[in-house]
Amino acid sequence: MLSTTQVLLAVVVVAAITFLCRIAPFALLRGRGHSPLLAFLSTAMPLGVMIVLVAYTLGEVSLDPTTWAPAATGIGATAGLHLWRRSIALSLIGGTVVYVVVSLLMT
Repeated sequence: MLSTTQVLLAVVVVAAITFLCRIAPFALLRGRGHSPLLAFLSTAMPLGVMIVLVAYTLGEVSLDPTTWAPAATGIGATAGLHLWRRSIALSLIGGTVVYVVVSLLMT
């Protein structure tokens, strides 16, 4: 069993690491507004995020329609919304909502 001091120390360490991880990008990017690397990342990251989300979504898919139907409609809605409005936030939120609704309807 952990003592109160050990628990408090763990909370302080985790809080400090979380704070540093959140502030680090701002500190590291200060003064680098026109960097070629940042320009590349600003165009490549949205695609990378979408690829990771698609891979995560398809990780549990099987031949059972209750798994592939929500995934297919969610991915289709995400792609359609993105092609329509070119908004990352709208496509991610909209695709997620469609995925969840279809998942709930299929159960």
